[in-house]
Amino acid sequence: MPDTVNKNIPPQYSQIAVDIARRIVEGNIAEGSKLYGRSVMSSEYGVSPETIRRAFRLLADMKVIEVMPQSGAYVLSADSAKRFLDRTDELENGRNLQSRLNGLLQEQARLAKELQQITAAMVKRQETLFSAAEQGFGVGEVRIGKGAWVIGKTIGQLAFWQATGATIIAIRRGQSLIVSPGPYAVLYQDDCIVFVANEMAMDTISDFVNNPMDSERKENIGG
Repeated sequence: MPDTVNKNIPPQYSQIAVDIARRIVEGNIAEGSKLYGRSVMSSEYGVSPETIRRAFRLLADMKVIEVMPQSGAYVLSADSAKRFLDRTDELENGRNLQSRLNGLLQEQARLAKELQQITAAMVKRQETLFSAAEQGFGVGEVRIGKGAWVIGKTIGQLAFWQATGATIIAIRRGQSLIVSPGPYAVLYQDDCIVFVANEMAMDTISDFVNNPMDSERKENIGG
């Protein structure tokens, strides 16, 4: 048995004590019989004699065995072994519950952080919309159709603002909304680009997005 430092796993000597008690309860080791010596059992379990000594001490404290100096360890009671196993199962259930609780708390912390990030992004988006409205800008959407030159391109490659005067604030993809996408966000067919633009630019954006790539545009993006 390899050593372990995981606090949710019982120590080696406790695992060995449980195994010995289970063998007693199942009748593989009879009451009154003498257990093998520590050196023999340390070889059987692949641990040090000190680990076996601690396992014996644990069983002796629970009146499962009696350790007699210069004589060895003898099995006292199968009933005590059964009570020891029941107690160990209760402790193990407690450890499992604690482990599950720790996992849930970690997941809660992760979700809280994600919620905070999404809330901040939504607030930023609302601020952008309000600011745009005050300056005579509006929000529009354009769907990327089949064969559009922007398919497979990143937002950075489009030079969207330079070409249209509009700013991309989100990408609607199926049921998902990607808020404030970065320059490396890739566009796909059927994506909806959500943008802020003045009224004059609104009509030109659909043509910009969905027209096939012309040679001048191809040269500008290095395609």
